[in-house]
Amino acid sequence: MSTTEGDSHPPGAIQQAPGLSRTDLQQQDLSIPGREMVHARVDIGPEAPSVKHTHPGEEIIYILEGSLEYQIEGQPTRTFHAGEALTVPAGVVHAVRNVGNANGAQLATYVVEKESRCSRLPGDPVPPGRGHA
Repeated sequence: MSTTEGDSHPPGAIQQAPGLSRTDLQQQDLSIPGREMVHARVDIGPEAPSVKHTHPGEEIIYILEGSLEYQIEGQPTRTFHAGEALTVPAGVVHAVRNVGNANGAQLATYVVEKESRCSRLPGDPVPPGRGHA
């Protein structure tokens, strides 16, 4: 991964694939022992690839802008628009793609074990042995 400079991504964004970047906004310990919350903005351009991936904890998503299509293992494919929300359960294979012509963005809140550091984010591959969405 590399930080992006001089492009349309927010300052401090980490580009994970062409058209896909994440900006970590905050990280905070929770009152649940051994758990933390990671808040991130994820920008998804129309050219961004749809990559199957998982997270080590729940991902709570609020769509900030655009129209994003989610494929979540065990669920029908669904498109969400700005102002809508969804949750992806821990460890479930999923993929997102921008189905609009402009930038799509989501506010993602990850609830994870502190040691996991929410290391698998959009753009990271599915671990070996996982099923297909």
